[in-house]
Amino acid sequence: QVQLVESGGGLVQAGGSLRLSCVVSGSVFSIYAMNWYRQAPGKQRELVAVITRGGNTNYADSVKGRFTISRDNAKRTVYLQMNSLKPEDTAVYYCNVQIWNVDYWGQGTQVTVSS
Repeated sequence: QVQLVESGGGLVQAGGSLRLSCVVSGSVFSIYAMNWYRQAPGKQRELVAVITRGGNTNYADSVKGRFTISRDNAKRTVYLQMNSLKPEDTAVYYCNVQIWNVDYWGQGTQVTVSS
């Protein structure tokens, strides 16, 4: 059974930074692309960042230049470094992996940015 566990969320002032972590168990971590999504109250879940198994990355326009996704295959962990945070970044952040067309999600971690 694939399990994803996020951590690192919290309350931060605008302009601050947070680093989210997601530990993956139950699969061969290194061979899959990993994703970070977020969902703000009343809004649809949106894709924030992707990192392929080869380390290529892609970002939503709203976070380009501020967020950085990375992975440590030895630790089976994917990270999301978030800098220059804005109030509009407030959301629950979810780690995701798709394996054989099945989506697996973590429980989410709350990020709140105060103005």
